[in-house]
Amino acid sequence: MTDDIKIKKRIVLIAATLGTFVTPFMSSSINVALPAIGEQFSASAVLLGWVATSYILTTAIFLVPLGKIADIYGRKKIFSYGVLFFSFSSLLCVISKSIVMLLCFRVLQGIGSAMIFSTSVAILTSVFPPGERGRALGINIATIYLGLSLGPVLGGILTQHFGWISIFIIILPLSLPSVFLIYWKVKEEWAESQGEKFDLTGSLIYCVSLLSLMYGLSVIPAIKGLWLILAGISGIVLFIWWELKVENPVVNMNLFKNNKVFTFSNLAALINYSATFAIGFLLSLYLQYIKGFNPQEAGLILVAQPLVMALLSPLAGRLSDKIESRILASSGMAVLVLGLIPLVILNAHTSPAFIIFDLMVLGCGFALFSSPNTNAIMSSVEKNYYGIASATLATMRMTGQLFSMGIVMLIFSLNGMGSTQITPQTHGLFLNSNKTIFIIFTVLCIAGIFASLARGNAGEKINGPLQHLQKH
Repeated sequence: MTDDIKIKKRIVLIAATLGTFVTPFMSSSINVALPAIGEQFSASAVLLGWVATSYILTTAIFLVPLGKIADIYGRKKIFSYGVLFFSFSSLLCVISKSIVMLLCFRVLQGIGSAMIFSTSVAILTSVFPPGERGRALGINIATIYLGLSLGPVLGGILTQHFGWISIFIIILPLSLPSVFLIYWKVKEEWAESQGEKFDLTGSLIYCVSLLSLMYGLSVIPAIKGLWLILAGISGIVLFIWWELKVENPVVNMNLFKNNKVFTFSNLAALINYSATFAIGFLLSLYLQYIKGFNPQEAGLILVAQPLVMALLSPLAGRLSDKIESRILASSGMAVLVLGLIPLVILNAHTSPAFIIFDLMVLGCGFALFSSPNTNAIMSSVEKNYYGIASATLATMRMTGQLFSMGIVMLIFSLNGMGSTQITPQTHGLFLNSNKTIFIIFTVLCIAGIFASLARGNAGEKINGPLQHLQKH
């Protein structure tokens, strides 16, 4: 390997990890700031949920279309524009004068996030060969977890001393270096699907269906919520039908039909994030409203989980180059179950030490699952599918996060908390809602163990089916 190739790999790795750092940092830091945002804008529990959900929903909606656009027009280009757009929309959040304005700017942030997430893993997979890929992806995922780690701590300190808008201001100096590295230092572009037509119709069906489904979950038990959910599910069925018949689909459904590793690894990722993402949101509210901690103290407690994830992910990534991903990822899912069960009995008297230890257990489970699962997905497809595979994985992650928040808002609404602020009078309702939610999450994670085991050998490639895929 020449020195030039080594330098290029190092630059791409640094640029990709810097770019992917800012989005999880924003997700975790905003959770700590939610009570302060709620106080300033007199927002209800469900509206506070939408501060997190609007960003995630927009990211999920645009991931797949932007992944395909990146395959056609260039992953480096979409990645660079994404970092710039994310930075600009973060500054717009600073000038928000109402909760509605903040939600609108969070939507713009979600678009930038989708541009970053749909390309970063694909770029790394394009540059690093299979023998080195697990280590590179492990470092990238560790950086994501580092963002999640620093988010609660730095977000808590910033919110405590400078107000919640300071979280958005700090994004600019954190993100811009990655644009310089990837755009000016790396001359190569990756666009293996150049010349294909973009499936605009399929993308619109997908976007409207996901929006309908998630908004429907948030307004249940109102009858319009049921209709919106039904419309969303019908739209997803229509999307699958359309993608199977169109010449240049935004998602090649044959990837799922003919590639068992790809299908079940993505399903495991969907279940994993559905069962775990809202933990940070719920515990942030619990620590501040029930236990009375300030944002800085809550952030220092919440850092336990992502810190363990950041420390163990590179090791898990290296192991996935040598040990079958099915074993490692399934073990990680089992550890997550062990971490979720104690949260079911969370009450007003639970000690902070108990919560910290449990978060560390959850961190171990996340690390064992994420890096091997990512390596399995990206190693199961050929290079002309790296962009869409990366976007599909990111979509599973973001859709899982959406479902996780959707479950939270659904239970909040059913328990009578939908239109009320969290006050001492509603603390009992909040704790009961938490118990129900964590039971649901535990059951989901148990199902995820079986989905992870069902993938088979992660080293299998799409050989025979690949010829069929190339025709499409």
